[in-house]
This record gives sequence, C-alpha cells and structure tokens, in this order.
Amino acid sequence: MAAPILRCARPGRCWSLDYRPRRSRALFAEPVPGRVRGQSSAAAQEPRPGAHEWAAVVGLEIHAQISSNSKLFSGSQVTFLAPPNSLVSFFDASLPGTLPVLNRRCVEAAVMTGLALNCTVNKKSLFDRKHYFYADLPAGYQITQQRLPIAVNGSLTYSLGVGAQWSPSATKTVRIKQIQLEQDSGKSLHDDTRSQTLIDLNRAGVGLMEVVMEPDMSCGNEAATAVRELQLILRALGTSQANMAEGQLRVDANVSVHHPGEPLGVRTEVKNLNSIRFLAKAIDYEIQRQIEELQNGGKILNETRAFDEKLGCTVSMRDKEGKQDYRFMPEPNLPPLILYDAESLPVAADPQQVVNIDWIRERLPELPSVTRGRLVEQYGILPEHSFVLLNEDGLLEFFQTVMKETRAEPKKVIGWILTIFLGYLKQRNLAVSESPLSPSSLAELLNLLDSKVISLPAAKQVFEELWQNQGKTPGQIIREKKLELLQNQEELEEICQAVLAKHPQQVMAVKNGNQKVVNKLIGIVRRATGGRADPGRIKQILEKQLQ
Repeated sequence: MAAPILRCARPGRCWSLDYRPRRSRALFAEPVPGRVRGQSSAAAQEPRPGAHEWAAVVGLEIHAQISSNSKLFSGSQVTFLAPPNSLVSFFDASLPGTLPVLNRRCVEAAVMTGLALNCTVNKKSLFDRKHYFYADLPAGYQITQQRLPIAVNGSLTYSLGVGAQWSPSATKTVRIKQIQLEQDSGKSLHDDTRSQTLIDLNRAGVGLMEVVMEPDMSCGNEAATAVRELQLILRALGTSQANMAEGQLRVDANVSVHHPGEPLGVRTEVKNLNSIRFLAKAIDYEIQRQIEELQNGGKILNETRAFDEKLGCTVSMRDKEGKQDYRFMPEPNLPPLILYDAESLPVAADPQQVVNIDWIRERLPELPSVTRGRLVEQYGILPEHSFVLLNEDGLLEFFQTVMKETRAEPKKVIGWILTIFLGYLKQRNLAVSESPLSPSSLAELLNLLDSKVISLPAAKQVFEELWQNQGKTPGQIIREKKLELLQNQEELEEICQAVLAKHPQQVMAVKNGNQKVVNKLIGIVRRATGGRADPGRIKQILEKQLQ
C-alpha cells in the first residue's frame, strides 16, 4: 500500500489521509485492535461522529523589525550587513550604569500598525523584563511588554486563493491578540571548523513589534496568506520593510491537531520561519506529522521545533514540558508609556514630547485592501489581478508607470504584464527590480501594437529582443528586423490575389461553404508577407476577393 498523503477534507477545517493508488478513500481506517469476542463487526467498525477527521489549529507570533534609523532604547544605528559589533552602544552591550531612552519613532510605528490592524491602542502601556540567559543577550533579560502591551484586540482580514486563482469572496479574519514593543537580541555565528560560537551585537536592541495572532487558522496556506497580507500592510504603512530574507520579519507557528468536538491537542512551536513558502510547508508538514504520530498510538510533546528547509521537515530543538520561568518583572528604568488622543491631549503639551493617537490615525496611508479595490474600479481589471499586482514586489509600480505612458487599454496592459512579463521573470527567477525591460520600453511597445504598426506575433518577438538587448528601443528593433505591418493596401491585395490563384482547391472549398478554410488562407498570406500583415486586414481582403 502506498504511503498516505495528507489532504484537507473540508477546505480550511478538517484533515484526512488519502491512499492515492486505490480508488476508494480511507479516512484513517485503522484495524480494530483486540475486538471483544461476540461483538458484532458493525458495532466494532461504527465510528463516532468526527472520529476519522482531524481539525488543525494554527496560531502565529510574528516579529517585525521597525523601520527606524536607531535602536529601541539607544542611539546606535540600524544597518543591515554592517561589520560585526560595529553598531553597539554602551547600553546595547549592557555596561553598568547605562539607561534606556525610548525611541519615539518606534512608538509611533507600533501605534500606526495597531490602528491599521483595527486594534485598541492603550493610552497607558508598561515595559517588563523577561529574564533568560544566552550569550547574545548581554543583559540577561529582554525589555518587552508582557503585562500591558501597546495595542490589543485587533483583526486582520485576508483572501484565500483557490488553486492558481485568488478568490476575493473567500475571505477569512484572524484575531490579533496584541502588539507589543520589545528589543531584538544579538546574533550567534557558529564556526564549525573552529568549534566556537561568535557573537555579533549589531542587532541587539533593535526595535521589534511582536504581533500575536490568535489560533484562528487551520493550514499552511491560511497562515502564509495572513502573513503576506500583514507584510503588505507593514510596507504600506512604512513601519517595517518586512524583508524576510534579511530577518526583518520572523514567524513562530504554534500547531496542534484534535478531533472535531474534542479539546484542543498538545501544541508544538515551530520557530524562526523566515520565508512565506517555508512557513506554509512547515505548518502543513507539522500537521501531518502530528496526525500520523497520534494515528500510530504515539504522543505529541509540547516542544520547540525547527524547519529543515533541505529535508522539508520539522526537527525537535528543545522540550517545553518543564515550562521555563522567565521571571517577568516591571522594568524599573522606564516609566509607563502614556499616549494621548485629541480629547486627553494637554493644552500646553509640546508636540515633540507626546504621541497623539488621533494625529497618527489621520495620517494612515491607503491600505492594501483599499488599493486593490481602487485598482479594480479605476482600471476595470479583475479582482484576482489586483491581488497579483500587490503580491509581487514592485509589480504595482511597474504597472502604474506603464499605464501613464501608454495608450493601450488597461486590460491589454495587465494581460501583457501578468502573462508575458511576469512569465519571463518567473522562468529566470528574477525580481521585478531586476528586470532588464523598463516600464517605458513596454509602454512604447504597446503603443506601437495599439497603433497597428506591428502585429501581435511581431510584438512578442520585439519583447524577446528587448529582454536580450538592453539599450535598444522597440522602434529600433522593428526597423532592424523589418517587422512593420504592410501599410500599402494595393500591395497586400496583390499578395492575396496571388495566394488565391495558387490554391484553387481551397478557393473552391470556401465557395462551397467551408469557411474554416479561410483561416488557412490567412496563414498562407501571412507567411508570404513574413508575418508583416495584419490578420484582420487580410481576412477583409480575402473575403472581398472570394465573393
């Protein structure tokens, strides 16, 4: 029997195992262990409702690095790939006598993010010390917000894809438990050749927003889509660049499985997922692992696991059965963080010394959901196309630049960008920013196509040349390759007449009512012109001559 493959029995909710080689499906049909003698087979095989189905529960903890020039509590710069330990202040190194000074920019970023995620922003929030001992945490504790975070009780709505298509109607909402400010730790660099670990404190003290999502998701696709929507929101706000490749957005996933109607199962935590694709794979693998473990009579441990990208599986890191005591305590060197709104703002308050929630609310930019709706209304494109434009980094800006410089219809432009342009990028594993084709070149090519200077096949040939030969314009390539459409009506009529004279059988077939042969004649004429004749004009001339 082939190995069982995990599949979602009801999208987003229940899971089952599918034995593919057989035509009938077995939903975890285990052999009945030690059936009592005299018990009927029907009674022994009769399952309770939901016994053969599994429900997965997924919650997320997301750490987003705040876009700020300096760290959360010190004036040290924040720069990616700086030389090791070159951006470390006395406070970052936890030297005695140093005190934290809260970064106003980080506070405003957290408030803006909370408002965008429909959170209640607390006018009073507190800082705490979370104690644990590790080499990249020189103070022996992390300053965070355990008791009273800066924002609570929000929500994030996202749309799920169906296959390769996005379905805006299939929307889900995940609750946001809280958003809290906290410090990042340093970075441990393991040198296997010398059997030593080096510590880089450049990242120590960098401001983070921890976004805690309630366990409202049930598979890797839902979690990945929710994180991608959050990533788009953070970038639109400018509160985080959210570049996962640079560690600016890191995800921890809490996963458990249970039978519907029963208590939730023991959860495992998959740590430090730094890719949306790997996030989905790790969660789905962990769901399958837990189900198979329980099916085989095993037990799920409350543990921390990591995702091995090469093997495509999760591996155990450490046991969490004995819960670690972080000995949370109030941060004695930071007073309560007090925020104001328009009503509570003191009359004589210095705007540089206070954070006004309403002032930030009024300056919220357009969020991705609003942008998608505007694109559909402004350009008449399909909703799923608006999702692709936003989900591919830089693609929306590319599309809008092309639209400003072309006379072509938006639907034609979106077709070229999503099928041909994006296809070329995917085949070569390139980002939009790495494209050798500029928006201006594509706009010029579409203008020439729209003006019927060239045919569609010729336009695709020019596109290929533009991709291979940077520096040339579409007009130059068209002249060099002699790809212009024949504009001389008389010359085209003579070519059509000559083709009809050489193919009397096809002419007779058309006159006998077989109109499909006309398409064959159009192809012959196009080959005779080297592809430089417009098929529509050819058809008009042929129909006239065949009458």
